[in-house]
Amino acid sequence: MASVLYTRPNPANPRCGDAKLLALAQQIGDLLASEHARGRYTTRLDHHRDTYMWLDAYRLVASKLDDARRDRWRGALTNLIAALAADVAEKQDYPWYQSPFISTSPNHYALWSKTVYLGGKVFGNSHWEQLAGRVLHRFATEEQAPDGYWGEWTRHGPTTGYDYLTMAGVALYYEHSRDPAALEALRRSTDFHKFFTWPDGTPVETINDRNRYWGVSPWGQFGFSHFPDGRRYAEFLTGFLAKKELDLESLGRIAQDALYFHEGPTAPIPPEQARYSHQMSVPAGIRKTGPWVNCLSGLISTPTTSRWYLDRQGHFSVFHEKLGLIVTGANSKNQPELATFAEKIGGRVVNTPTSSRLLMSDDTDQLGLSYNSFFAVLHVIPASDKRLEFRFVITPTGRMAETDLNLQLVLKAGEALEAASGQKVLLDEKTIRWGAEELGNWIRHRGWTLRLPPGARLTWPIYPFNPYRNGPEPGLANAVGTISFPLTRRQELDFAIETN
Repeated sequence: MASVLYTRPNPANPRCGDAKLLALAQQIGDLLASEHARGRYTTRLDHHRDTYMWLDAYRLVASKLDDARRDRWRGALTNLIAALAADVAEKQDYPWYQSPFISTSPNHYALWSKTVYLGGKVFGNSHWEQLAGRVLHRFATEEQAPDGYWGEWTRHGPTTGYDYLTMAGVALYYEHSRDPAALEALRRSTDFHKFFTWPDGTPVETINDRNRYWGVSPWGQFGFSHFPDGRRYAEFLTGFLAKKELDLESLGRIAQDALYFHEGPTAPIPPEQARYSHQMSVPAGIRKTGPWVNCLSGLISTPTTSRWYLDRQGHFSVFHEKLGLIVTGANSKNQPELATFAEKIGGRVVNTPTSSRLLMSDDTDQLGLSYNSFFAVLHVIPASDKRLEFRFVITPTGRMAETDLNLQLVLKAGEALEAASGQKVLLDEKTIRWGAEELGNWIRHRGWTLRLPPGARLTWPIYPFNPYRNGPEPGLANAVGTISFPLTRRQELDFAIETN
């Protein structure tokens, strides 16, 4: 950040040329060099991301460094990049650049490669440049799914939050290579992200197989800036970042965005439009109607024992522009109570579908999900300003197994939850289990009312699985509630969400 502000002239940067910024950049670089000499630098998690920032800072201020400092920085950086280059070389010909093959995340591999590529450019190492260039060209031409994302576990569905990181690797490669295939990949990536972002700037969680939630991302926004709609998308995201407290890496990524951003005209983007819909070639789609946005996902992925990938068991989410996320389709792991459908077959619980089909039209959106003993069709009716209706139609395919339908509700601790029966409670850590009589035919929370078919039950709080903890969420901030129904026969269940 200090190096970018010091070196980049811009009307919005009055500190360009400020000697204090150069001194700060030198102080930080000296710290990194001394920590590397002591063997502590590489003990930091994801230190390769620090290496990239140090490398690009070196590129910007190298001419301002004295010979001893420049040699010390260069020696440490080339040592670090050589280790990354060995890891990149080892995996360059693996069948897919995805976790089941490369034993790390694709975003890591893309970021290693772009640092090696830039290191080759900065230090005149043609081997590094050619090696990483081959890998990043493959990321652009083979690894990216047609819908514009880089799946981490499989190409059959995105890992939305981490996709920003992979894209940032391809974007930096394009800045220094001008490979036209990389620019085409950035165009596809822009299309994917601009459609699957909620109006509050956060990525749509329903289609994500690694994270239930993700903040507004500062990563790789410069990669969107080659296109008018991408520039507006980056501006849109940055507007939310300005309201948040940012960590040092986020500030560094914003500096990277500023360093490589391509100024120009902007064009409208979907989250700001009154209406839009988008369906991918895989069974997932999104629709915005006035203040309502809903996502349907029929994505299917083979469950894995890896803690880092969730079961694709959530299929429906509802977001409101003023009220935020109301129903979440976030995925989880070993938690059938949070699956849209959980079916008990032969002593085990099945919570992911065997097949799916998504049909989207202006009349109604329909998601079909098949399981062992039944299939379900979710119909989402076009919304009005204050009401969104949806219906589940359940059809047995033989003797129907014991099955639950679950809707995950985004409930907030410290706020009131009210039911039609007269029940009213301020949500806290105390467990709530309300049956049909205690619920009635609606519940109300934070300005929305969910109208219910008969037989509902409510549970609060449920602590979802967090892969970084390899266990449940530690507190109420990310807890959810569920509305559940036992299913035993053919039936239709009608819901509506209303706002005041």
